[in-house]
Amino acid sequence: MDRVFSALSHSSRREMLDLVRDKPGLSVGELASNFDVSRIAVMNHIKVLEEAQLVISEKDGRARRLYLNAVPIQAIHERWTDNFSAHWLDRMSLIKSVAEAAASRNRRDKDE
Repeated sequence: MDRVFSALSHSSRREMLDLVRDKPGLSVGELASNFDVSRIAVMNHIKVLEEAQLVISEKDGRARRLYLNAVPIQAIHERWTDNFSAHWLDRMSLIKSVAEAAASRNRRDKDE
């Protein structure tokens, strides 16, 4: 779990996970094009994510395809929540999302 927490501690790696989740099979080059850092820096981040087993890579000719493996995150979730609390956490997460969206709309409306 330490590797998972360490991997998730960096905002760029979390953003990479989001991109891989949204586009399974994304190539390393496609992923790297979303960041203003060298391809080597992206490869180093991918290595950390692979060591934490959060990303699975598959060779496809000369390209490497990336896939999210959410199992380690689920294991962390299960360690600290039970079925009863998970229900309420889900509800609280929904309320948080709705409140943040409303606040964002209010800020946008005031700026216009």
